[in-house]
Formats: sequence, C-alpha cells, structure tokens
Amino acid sequence: MVSIPGSELLTAALNVVSQSLQIPVIIFLLIFAIFAVFAFGGLISDYSSRKKLTREYKEKLVFSLVNAVSVEELTNIVNSSEIFDNQKEVLLKIIDAHSLSSDSREAWALNLIEEEEVIMAKSLEKIDIVTRIGPTLGLMGTLIPMGPGLAALGSGDVTTLANAIIVAFDTTVVGIGSGAVAYVISKIRRRWYEEYSSNLQLFVNAVLENLNK
Repeated sequence: MVSIPGSELLTAALNVVSQSLQIPVIIFLLIFAIFAVFAFGGLISDYSSRKKLTREYKEKLVFSLVNAVSVEELTNIVNSSEIFDNQKEVLLKIIDAHSLSSDSREAWALNLIEEEEVIMAKSLEKIDIVTRIGPTLGLMGTLIPMGPGLAALGSGDVTTLANAIIVAFDTTVVGIGSGAVAYVISKIRRRWYEEYSSNLQLFVNAVLENLNK
C-alpha cells in the first residue's frame, strides 16, 4: 500500500485530539448525571407543591376579574386568588397601569407575558442541553477508549482492552441515562409551562377587559 506523505502525521494528530477528549467527556458526563439527579428531585418537589387550578375555579376567577367594579376590588381578587405568585405579579403590574391608554396597557401586558415566556424558556435550556448532548457524549465516551483497546488487543494485551470496554460501557450508560431522565423532565415541565402560559394569558385578558371598560 502506498503511503501518502504526511498521512501518518495527520493520523497521529487526530489520535492525540481524540484521546485528549476522553477526560473532558467523562467530566461532563458526571456533571450531566449529577444535574439530572438534582433536576429530577426538583421536579418531584415542584409536583408536590404545584397548584392545580380546576376549570370551575378558572371560570369563577375570570368572571370575578371581568366584573370587578373598581381597581381596588380587582387588586383584592388577584391577591386572594390561588394562582402562582409570578402570575399575580404580572396581573398586579397591569392593574397598576390602569391610567395608561388601552393600547399602551395592552402593549405593556404583552411585554410582561413575553418576559415570563423567556424565563420559562431559559429554565428549560439546561435540561434540553442534557437531553441532546448527554447521549452524544456517551457515544464519544464509548468510541474514544476503543481505539487504544483494539490496538492493545492486537498486541495481546487483554487487560487494557477489558478496561477500555468497561469505560466504554459506563460512559454509554451514563450518557443515555442522563439524556433519558432529562427528556422526561423536559416533557413534563414543558407541559406545565404551556398550562401556566395559557392560564396567564386568560387572566391577563380578563383584567384588560375590565380596565378597558
């Protein structure tokens, strides 16, 4: 076989880059695994303390918001409601802007809703990163040690091959496991946030309808 000039140097450089990634990959996999455990614990904690609004309660609250006869009554209804504190804060800020024109008030309400959506999107970013990158790092952790392991097998060093296979399996399990846990958390939280955003939009519209009378 004809050797291409410089090919051995390029191959050696590629091997050095590949092997130098093994420790960072393992470190990130450990970080992802720890993050997935804490995120799952946070999910369970949030589920146990999560406020679940029934359709009847939301209907009653919307009618109360729309039919309030004064700003003070509107404020009291919001403060005494069972909605999330962040939702109360948004509604109270809109109520405080009752002196603005209807167009300015609606623009302010839209801005507040968008800020809440940005906050929710940011809270999902880390989980989505683990969901997508975890299995990829697991695959990298599988392939990187197999090169030296197979080379050791060629020279009869079975011990080195066995150690390489152990590392490969461990990184695969950790990567896929972290990604799977993060995926479940992401799906559940995304559903919660969609419900949160839908309810917030409903309550904001009710407040705006009252103030626009």
